[in-house]
Amino acid sequence: MRLTTKGRFAVTAMIDLALRCADGPVTLAGIADRQKISLSYLEQLFGKLRRFELVSSVRGPGGGYALARDMAAITVADIIAAVDEPLDATSCGGKENCHDAHVCMTHDLWTNLNRRMYEYLHSVTLASLVEQQRRKVAQHAVLHDERAASATRNGGKPVLIA
Repeated sequence: MRLTTKGRFAVTAMIDLALRCADGPVTLAGIADRQKISLSYLEQLFGKLRRFELVSSVRGPGGGYALARDMAAITVADIIAAVDEPLDATSCGGKENCHDAHVCMTHDLWTNLNRRMYEYLHSVTLASLVEQQRRKVAQHAVLHDERAASATRNGGKPVLIA
Protein backbone atom coordinates (compact mmCIF):
# COMPACT_ATOMS: atom_id res chain seq x y z
CA MET A 1 0.00 0.00 0.00
CA ARG A 2 1.24 3.44 -0.83
CA LEU A 3 -0.20 6.83 -1.41
CA THR A 4 1.15 8.18 -4.68
CA THR A 5 2.07 11.73 -5.59
CA LYS A 6 -1.39 12.28 -7.07
CA GLY A 7 -3.12 11.83 -3.71
CA ARG A 8 -0.49 13.74 -1.75
CA PHE A 9 -0.57 16.69 -4.13
CA ALA A 10 -4.38 16.76 -4.17
CA VAL A 11 -4.56 16.92 -0.37
CA THR A 12 -1.80 19.56 -0.21
CA ALA A 13 -3.49 21.69 -2.88
CA MET A 14 -6.86 21.44 -1.12
CA ILE A 15 -5.30 22.61 2.16
CA ASP A 16 -3.69 25.55 0.34
CA LEU A 17 -7.02 26.42 -1.30
CA ALA A 18 -8.94 26.14 1.98
CA LEU A 19 -6.43 28.39 3.77
CA ARG A 20 -6.94 31.15 1.20
CA CYS A 21 -10.45 30.85 -0.21
CA ALA A 22 -12.04 33.22 2.34
CA ASP A 23 -10.47 36.07 0.33
CA GLY A 24 -12.08 34.92 -2.93
CA PRO A 25 -11.17 32.48 -5.69
CA VAL A 26 -7.65 31.05 -5.53
CA THR A 27 -5.63 30.62 -8.70
CA LEU A 28 -3.95 27.35 -9.57
CA ALA A 29 -0.86 29.34 -10.52
CA GLY A 30 -0.68 30.61 -6.94
CA ILE A 31 -1.06 27.12 -5.51
CA ALA A 32 1.52 25.78 -7.97
CA ASP A 33 4.00 28.47 -6.95
CA ARG A 34 3.48 28.10 -3.18
CA GLN A 35 3.46 24.29 -3.16
CA LYS A 36 6.00 23.70 -5.96
CA ILE A 37 3.55 21.56 -7.95
CA SER A 38 3.38 21.66 -11.73
CA LEU A 39 0.54 23.88 -12.95
CA SER A 40 -0.49 21.37 -15.63
CA TYR A 41 -0.60 18.61 -12.99
CA LEU A 42 -2.79 20.79 -10.75
CA GLU A 43 -5.12 21.49 -13.68
CA GLN A 44 -5.64 17.74 -14.11
CA LEU A 45 -6.23 17.23 -10.38
CA PHE A 46 -8.62 20.16 -10.07
CA GLY A 47 -10.63 18.94 -13.07
CA LYS A 48 -11.24 15.73 -11.11
CA LEU A 49 -11.90 17.59 -7.85
CA ARG A 50 -14.45 19.76 -9.68
CA ARG A 51 -16.21 16.75 -11.20
CA PHE A 52 -16.44 15.25 -7.70
CA GLU A 53 -17.96 18.58 -6.55
CA LEU A 54 -15.26 19.34 -3.99
CA VAL A 55 -14.26 22.58 -5.71
CA SER A 56 -15.95 25.03 -8.03
CA SER A 57 -14.32 27.19 -10.65
CA VAL A 58 -14.82 30.91 -11.21
CA ARG A 59 -14.01 32.15 -14.71
CA GLY A 60 -12.70 35.50 -15.80
CA PRO A 61 -10.49 38.15 -14.22
CA GLY A 62 -10.11 37.47 -10.54
CA GLY A 63 -11.21 33.90 -11.16
CA GLY A 64 -9.84 30.71 -9.78
CA TYR A 65 -11.14 27.97 -7.53
CA ALA A 66 -13.21 27.88 -4.36
CA LEU A 67 -14.41 25.07 -2.12
CA ALA A 68 -17.75 23.71 -3.28
CA ARG A 69 -18.58 22.40 0.21
CA ASP A 70 -17.85 23.46 3.74
CA MET A 71 -14.33 22.28 4.59
CA ALA A 72 -15.69 20.40 7.60
CA ALA A 73 -17.72 18.27 5.16
CA ILE A 74 -14.72 17.29 3.02
CA THR A 75 -12.60 14.36 4.16
CA VAL A 76 -9.18 13.22 3.03
CA ALA A 77 -10.91 10.08 1.72
CA ASP A 78 -13.15 12.30 -0.46
CA ILE A 79 -10.12 14.07 -1.93
CA ILE A 80 -8.23 10.87 -2.63
CA ALA A 81 -11.28 9.18 -4.16
CA ALA A 82 -11.89 12.23 -6.37
CA VAL A 83 -8.46 11.96 -7.98
CA ASP A 84 -8.92 8.22 -8.55
CA GLU A 85 -6.25 7.27 -6.06
CA PRO A 86 -6.50 3.58 -5.22
CA LEU A 87 -5.57 2.74 -1.65
CA ASP A 88 -5.46 -1.00 -1.58
CA ALA A 89 -3.00 -3.10 0.37
CA THR A 90 -4.15 -6.37 -1.22
CA SER A 91 -2.21 -7.73 -4.16
CA CYS A 92 -5.43 -8.73 -5.92
CA GLY A 93 -7.29 -5.43 -5.77
CA GLY A 94 -9.93 -7.06 -3.56
CA LYS A 95 -10.84 -9.70 -6.17
CA GLU A 96 -9.74 -12.56 -3.92
CA ASN A 97 -7.59 -14.17 -6.62
CA CYS A 98 -4.27 -13.33 -4.99
CA HIS A 99 -2.64 -16.74 -5.22
CA ASP A 100 -3.31 -18.82 -8.33
CA ALA A 101 -6.97 -17.73 -8.49
CA HIS A 102 -7.41 -18.37 -4.74
CA VAL A 103 -7.35 -16.13 -1.72
CA CYS A 104 -3.84 -15.84 -0.29
CA MET A 105 -3.11 -16.51 3.38
CA THR A 106 -2.72 -12.80 4.19
CA HIS A 107 -5.71 -11.51 2.23
CA ASP A 108 -7.81 -10.85 5.36
CA LEU A 109 -4.92 -8.98 6.97
CA TRP A 110 -4.61 -6.57 4.02
CA THR A 111 -8.38 -6.25 3.65
CA ASN A 112 -8.66 -5.21 7.30
CA LEU A 113 -5.82 -2.72 6.80
CA ASN A 114 -7.73 -1.24 3.85
CA ARG A 115 -10.85 -0.90 5.99
CA ARG A 116 -8.99 0.82 8.84
CA MET A 117 -7.15 3.09 6.43
CA TYR A 118 -10.42 4.25 4.87
CA GLU A 119 -12.00 4.70 8.31
CA TYR A 120 -9.08 6.91 9.32
CA LEU A 121 -9.08 8.93 6.09
CA HIS A 122 -12.86 9.42 6.43
CA SER A 123 -12.31 10.74 9.96
CA VAL A 124 -9.83 13.45 8.92
CA THR A 125 -11.55 16.55 7.57
CA LEU A 126 -10.08 19.33 5.49
CA ALA A 127 -11.12 21.71 8.29
CA SER A 128 -8.97 19.81 10.80
CA LEU A 129 -5.96 19.90 8.46
CA VAL A 130 -6.42 23.64 7.90
CA GLU A 131 -6.64 24.27 11.65
CA GLN A 132 -3.51 22.17 12.20
CA GLN A 133 -1.67 24.21 9.56
CA ARG A 134 -2.82 27.50 11.08
CA ARG A 135 -1.52 26.40 14.50
CA LYS A 136 1.87 25.50 12.98
CA VAL A 137 2.13 28.90 11.29
CA ALA A 138 1.17 30.68 14.52
CA GLN A 139 3.73 28.67 16.53
CA HIS A 140 6.42 29.45 13.96
CA ALA A 141 5.59 33.17 14.14
CA VAL A 142 5.83 33.17 17.96
CA LEU A 143 9.18 31.36 17.83
CA HIS A 144 10.47 33.81 15.22
CA ASP A 145 9.35 36.78 17.35
CA GLU A 146 11.04 35.29 20.45
CA ARG A 147 14.30 34.81 18.57
CA ALA A 148 14.19 38.34 17.19
CA ALA A 149 13.51 39.80 20.65
CA SER A 150 16.34 37.75 22.19
CA ALA A 151 18.75 38.84 19.48
CA THR A 152 17.81 42.49 20.07
CA ARG A 153 18.39 42.14 23.83
CA ASN A 154 21.69 40.41 23.13
CA GLY A 155 23.10 43.13 20.90
CA GLY A 156 22.03 41.50 17.65
CA LYS A 157 23.83 38.23 18.33
CA PRO A 158 21.81 35.09 17.58
CA VAL A 159 20.51 33.27 20.62
CA LEU A 160 19.47 29.62 20.62
CA ILE A 161 16.04 29.03 22.09
CA ALA A 162 15.13 25.46 22.92
